[in-house]
Amino acid sequence: MQVTNDVYPSDPAQIEALREKGPDGPIFMVNLLKFKDKAEYEDGRATTLTGREAYQIYGRAVTDILPKFGGRAVFAADVTFLSLGRVEELWDEIAIAAYPQRGDMVRMSFSPEWREASVHRTAGLKGQLNIETKLAQVDFLPDWLSALAQSMKA
Repeated sequence: MQVTNDVYPSDPAQIEALREKGPDGPIFMVNLLKFKDKAEYEDGRATTLTGREAYQIYGRAVTDILPKFGGRAVFAADVTFLSLGRVEELWDEIAIAAYPQRGDMVRMSFSPEWREASVHRTAGLKGQLNIETKLAQVDFLPDWLSALAQSMKA
């Protein structure tokens, strides 16, 4: 398995797939994040921020933007250990955001508020994987997760 971290979609097939409706019901975007050691802004501004600190500016802004598109931040944590499998380098953080539909996530990423905040994302990220997930049809979901999914149904 080859793994490639990206900052923005570059594969035409992936970009086209983002335009498709996607699964019914809420989606949960799993973000595997790798930060630059030092933030690098595209406009060349001087900064003493680490990549993680720049990304945190973005993360705080997105937490406020998500509800405007029916979404919410669900989980964020540092990656501390790989207990199974092998990768050359671990990601630094994992974050999960929930959206009512794939299209809500796409609309958010084209919003002026998101674009304004994303300069910090670009400055801080070395790369990431975004993995769209949907709740499995099982009968043992925790009550809080079932309630969250139900509250996001369009």
